[in-house]
Amino acid sequence: MTDNSSTGSSKNSSKNAPSSGTQGAQKDPLHGVSLETIVRELEQRFGWDGLAQRIDINCFKKDPSVKSSLKFLRKTPWARSKVEALYVRTCSAQKSRKKDADRSAKKAAKQPARKSSPSQDSKGKPNSDPWAAHRE
Repeated sequence: MTDNSSTGSSKNSSKNAPSSGTQGAQKDPLHGVSLETIVRELEQRFGWDGLAQRIDINCFKKDPSVKSSLKFLRKTPWARSKVEALYVRTCSAQKSRKKDADRSAKKAAKQPARKSSPSQDSKGKPNSDPWAAHRE
């Protein structure tokens, strides 16, 4: 009898391999976003000075440009990971603010319109009879 455990089986190796599909892409906030897009959006949001304060790298401090930043970030993995992390934090904060605004708008739309105060008539002018709204 031969022992197949040392040679490995193609059936077992497919179990541990990551599934190819859109599941991984859905969880990765950087999926489909180019480094150039990341740099441009961060520069628009914070400016070069703001980026230099948040990430201490010379490409944001000395004569910054998108082109020079891209060149440096493509060659320097640790700096690129810092820029990507800032972008992810920024995007997640924007999304949570947008979700909060959407929830508030939905909540306001569900609430019935408030009636005018009994001390005011329908035009908002003071009413001399505070019980007039209850008699109608």
